[in-house]
Amino acid sequence: MIAELLHAGLGWPIAIVLIGTSFLGSLITAGFGIGGGAVMLAVLATFVPPAAIVPVHGLVQLGSNAGRFFLFRKNVYTSMMTPFVLGSLAGIAVGGLSVVQLDAGALQIAVGLFILWTILFRPPALMRKSAAVTGALSSFLTMFFGGTGPFVAAYIKTLELDRITHVATHAACMTLQHLLKTIVFGLLGFAFSQWAGLIVLLIVSGFLGSVAGRHLLFRINERFFIRLLNTILTILALRLIYAGATDIWFQAD
Repeated sequence: MIAELLHAGLGWPIAIVLIGTSFLGSLITAGFGIGGGAVMLAVLATFVPPAAIVPVHGLVQLGSNAGRFFLFRKNVYTSMMTPFVLGSLAGIAVGGLSVVQLDAGALQIAVGLFILWTILFRPPALMRKSAAVTGALSSFLTMFFGGTGPFVAAYIKTLELDRITHVATHAACMTLQHLLKTIVFGLLGFAFSQWAGLIVLLIVSGFLGSVAGRHLLFRINERFFIRLLNTILTILALRLIYAGATDIWFQAD
């Protein structure tokens, strides 16, 4: 009975894969700035029922980002947090009201193109000051396909922060966003209780991954970090565009 609660009925082989993925994903994000959430989302989508993917991913990422925020709390770029919070509150409210009404495929393509734009071109100064808009859009989008960490990371990259501050600020933003999303899914009636045991294991594993990733982050230089961040963001952007186009294609058929 206890074992079944811990693996949420998926079985221990699948649970162990998810636990290992949570560790690896948190290590990647803490060490390289972004990417771990997308890895976690992809693996969850393979093993978890569709209706549970985004809510479970949100709560797991809440724990993972909260742990990373705790580790880097002294390095957060606080100037952007208040407008980001206000924007996020607005975005999550609108997203919660329309979570089943918009085309997720088109949204994925739009986000992917936006991320590529921030990498290939220098965004105008207005965008670099738009934490509220970033908070609103990313929180709105996260209700549909979960993995908006690259969107927020693309905005934070335009602030040209050092690698430690980048990771810390991204963790703070995503902790807030996933907290709001989890609250909304709870209000919408998602039964988190049946997943609670497995989620706890994934959060603990994710924190250990963040600790390992933190050590890695302190050992790489700024230039390498930026190059790697741009590479990971490009891959994730292309993946979003492909997933969105595939979704639209199958809908057309």
